[in-house]
Amino acid sequence: MVGNRVVVTGLSAVTPIGNTLQDSWANLLAGKPGIGPLTQFDCSAHATRIAAELKDFEPHSAIGPKQARRMDRFVQIAVTAALQLMENAGWTISKEEAREVGVILGCGLGGLDTIEKFHSKLLKSGPSRVSPFFIPMLIANMAPGQVAMFTGAMGANLSTTSACASATHAIGYAFSDIKLGRAKAMITGGVESTITPMGVSGFNAMRALSTDNDCPEKASRPFDATRTGFVIGEGSGMLLLEDLEHALARGAEIHAEIVGYGASDDAFHMTAPNETGEGMALSMQNALRDAGVAPEQVDHINAHGTSTKLNDMSETRAVKQVFGKRAYDIPISANKSMIGHLLGAAGGAESVFACKTLQDGIIPGTINLENPDPECDLDYCADGTRTRQAGYALVNNFGFGGTNASLLFKKYEE
Repeated sequence: MVGNRVVVTGLSAVTPIGNTLQDSWANLLAGKPGIGPLTQFDCSAHATRIAAELKDFEPHSAIGPKQARRMDRFVQIAVTAALQLMENAGWTISKEEAREVGVILGCGLGGLDTIEKFHSKLLKSGPSRVSPFFIPMLIANMAPGQVAMFTGAMGANLSTTSACASATHAIGYAFSDIKLGRAKAMITGGVESTITPMGVSGFNAMRALSTDNDCPEKASRPFDATRTGFVIGEGSGMLLLEDLEHALARGAEIHAEIVGYGASDDAFHMTAPNETGEGMALSMQNALRDAGVAPEQVDHINAHGTSTKLNDMSETRAVKQVFGKRAYDIPISANKSMIGHLLGAAGGAESVFACKTLQDGIIPGTINLENPDPECDLDYCADGTRTRQAGYALVNNFGFGGTNASLLFKKYEE
């Protein structure tokens, strides 16, 4: 794609391994799992009783208690992450620039907790007990809407909803808007918080969740032969993207450059990926083509790596289709082994970590890969964190409906 250069000038992460970027990154490199017993509701009757929850999360002080009560948890997390993002970027949006700054955030399900709570009130006490804030609290686009209110961004404002690829699509569209000159900067990424009775029940009914309740810290084991499903998580990862000229003019620190975005669909099944990996491969190929980058230039892959049988196998096959024999030489990280599956926010957090990899020259390891699956025979960094300068990092995320999205980040050079 011809157009403006787009750089990453802000990063934030509110994850099960840390309520800040600094803590999340440090714990990821240390191989510290964020998965434990599920505490947000009584899960004794559920097949799955573990989750990757935020620890001691408190909404940003700027939100205030009254406003926080009028937000679903996913919106509280989104605003908190966005305010941390702007602090990390060292930037306050001026009135003069507000119309050229937008917000695009991915969110897979929205306010499921709010729906469950008010549905219970409706059944017990009647329609008069449903709050006027019910709808504004639950809709997915309230995350970018509230972020705009707190940051002053008046440009394009929307939420992408494409299951586990939601945040990756959001970042791709934000990148495109700046690339095409429609915006100077974009707040983007994803958020999710659906660790609720209905959420867990629904995924359990599909047999998608791990039920390794006795050893939660080892329950998420992408590419391992004994993997039994993903671990539901919550959180947010956000990036501030800017036109390079705009970033340089304000003296911004540049963490990385985003150079390619690709998307595709399997056109195959509601929930299962195509085992050939064809659709996933197409997504990666589209991102490389968008950037004008050859497969041999990619130094690192941040995998979708959900710890489900079909996804891990299909992604492995897709990587081999794109990179051929060189697939065996590319270090691949599966962050979900530690942070769990953040669903619609997964691509946000994992893109943040990919940018940190490029900036710091450190590739996170993949924990719990102790019994390699013969079908998954690539280098998944099972031996831990590695020090390695990478020039290009590819991020993959794939979701129900066969939707696939890939992003290509580059180490920033003037």
